[in-house]
Amino acid sequence: MNLIIETDRLLLRPLELSDAEAMFAMDSNPKVHQYLWQTPVKHPDEVIKVIEYVRKQYERNHIGRFATVLKETGEFIGWTGIKFVDDHTENGNTNFYDYGYRLDEPFWGKGYATEASYAWFDYGFKEMNIDKMNAYTHFENGASNRILEKIGMHLMEDYTDKDGALWKWWQMENPHVK
Repeated sequence: MNLIIETDRLLLRPLELSDAEAMFAMDSNPKVHQYLWQTPVKHPDEVIKVIEYVRKQYERNHIGRFATVLKETGEFIGWTGIKFVDDHTENGNTNFYDYGYRLDEPFWGKGYATEASYAWFDYGFKEMNIDKMNAYTHFENGASNRILEKIGMHLMEDYTDKDGALWKWWQMENPHVK
């Protein structure tokens, strides 16, 4: 993948193995995983496997989660992006475009997730011509739920996952298709 998306403050670029150290720092933080199945990583190898998995998605689907980097410092702050879900079922759905993000705790509340989200939705709808984008968030994750609502996603329903956790299912149709 050679795609790079720029916003005012961010560079969105493919994940690389060189992101593993910063990604491990983020994903080993229990607060980052509060609304993500409570499973922070315990070893850097776990993050390397995730990066390799995402890089295979780039090859297979020509899209996936991207490193999100501060333009000013080059610092990895997390990942954002569109993923084509074709390897599992979520809320009874498979073969759909999913938008998601995960930022490291020091970068919460600064508008980065919203900024990246607008850029990704613009790219997904205008460049990829995606008909509709989905997202899902933990029911209690107020910050993420507010961001998805702010960028124009619509809450379709609440649902319970296989472990009994309550989630919100979001969707937005491509506003450029009439």
